[in-house]
Amino acid sequence: MPATVRTESGQVSGSGSDVIAFKGIPFAAPPVGDLRWKPPQKAASWSGVRACTAFGDDPVQMPNIEVRGPKISEDCLTLNVWTPAPGAGKLPVMVWFYGGGFQLGSGSIPIYEGEALARKGAVVVTVNYRVGIFGFMAHPALTRESPNHSSGNYGFLDQVAALKWVRENIAGFGGDPNNVTIFGESAGAVSVAEHLLSPLSKGLFHRAILQSPAILRRNYTLADAEKAAVAVVGGDIAALRAAPAAELFPKGFQIGGPPGALTAPQPVRMITDGWAFPEDERAALLAGRFAKVPMLIGGVEQEGTFFVGRMPVKTHADYQGFLKGGFGKFADEAAKLYPASNDAEGLDAVAAFLADSLFNLGVRGLARLNAKDEKHTYRYLFTRRRGGKATPPSHVEEVPYVFGTLDQHFFGADVPTDATDQALSETMMGAWVRFATTGDPNGGGLTWPAYDPAKDNYVVFDATVGQGAQWRKTEMDFFERVFAAAD
Repeated sequence: MPATVRTESGQVSGSGSDVIAFKGIPFAAPPVGDLRWKPPQKAASWSGVRACTAFGDDPVQMPNIEVRGPKISEDCLTLNVWTPAPGAGKLPVMVWFYGGGFQLGSGSIPIYEGEALARKGAVVVTVNYRVGIFGFMAHPALTRESPNHSSGNYGFLDQVAALKWVRENIAGFGGDPNNVTIFGESAGAVSVAEHLLSPLSKGLFHRAILQSPAILRRNYTLADAEKAAVAVVGGDIAALRAAPAAELFPKGFQIGGPPGALTAPQPVRMITDGWAFPEDERAALLAGRFAKVPMLIGGVEQEGTFFVGRMPVKTHADYQGFLKGGFGKFADEAAKLYPASNDAEGLDAVAAFLADSLFNLGVRGLARLNAKDEKHTYRYLFTRRRGGKATPPSHVEEVPYVFGTLDQHFFGADVPTDATDQALSETMMGAWVRFATTGDPNGGGLTWPAYDPAKDNYVVFDATVGQGAQWRKTEMDFFERVFAAAD
């Protein structure tokens, strides 16, 4: 007999045995037609029991072999809940925001399956939010029609709506609405950081886990974001709302174009719009104007190799141009810190640049800032070479360990694992759930000292769990000066 839970919109049924999964629950109205590029609206109610045993549609995006919804569509605002105890109440709640550069992703991706994590004693929620041009396009016509005089950030507003749904409904699934941890990786971790900043998110969560966040960067201003969009899509918003989704979504990759320097804002992400984000991300974080909550934050050993293929650097000559174009007066110092004398070394250097400037800098920076006021701040570094492979782990590789989904396809391929990987996954799942429960990941044989900015200490997740400090300190100090000079 399927488990049934009453939500504010109607009853839903799930499936499973020791863990019950409820998939494809609408948390907002479909953002289609006149609701395209508008904040999410309340979901319609239904009568009877709605079977929520399959994922909803995935957000509109490029072809993605990982997503599992029945199709890609704008009608994508659903979430999924895994619970070991529907109706029992008071379990910690863990709400996951996916990565994908704000251009792709879904709560249906196999490595985000919440069953194993829920079995550790948490209610796990994965949330769909709009991506690309549908999630993050600002436009002067949209700003004019908005009662808040803002536009863009629709994907972020979807996340806020999902957190409000959790607050109102999660008790029926066994969760405690007063103990909600938001967590995410890459763009999902950026999302977590933005919830720390936004007044719209206040009171909707209580702890934060950030896995490989690309943060401490400037966001587009509303005016610049509007200008960038009009240059690509024009000014007729009525015609844009009537256009087929398949015709529009490729234009999201053109808005803003490639950044002119490493310190430039990313075109498609949160916008400083005066409402959801009254202040620029970098300025607000550096000034300490963000929610100080228990925080777990970290990254992987070599974040950058995941992205090198997308960079316009193929030869040593390209690398020399990258140095001059991206670093200006810091180019000579950068060349000494990241030396390269041939094509292969140039690619390795670019990978290290990307890792340090996009991810490592943000991890150290936010850990330092949060630890000033919140003693429950914990940093980690993931270095496990899965299945004993020769190369260091890259971006995303820790996610299956956190979810206990090492048996799932990873970017369309089976990746070898062994008993060491399984044991490490158990350790990490236990730590994440203990942190969600109490704000402290220690226990189960794991010793994880709180973060001390003076020591820059962290736990190392590898074949054996260890301790480390001062990860890439020289490079981090360099990039702090590069970014400060651009402020």
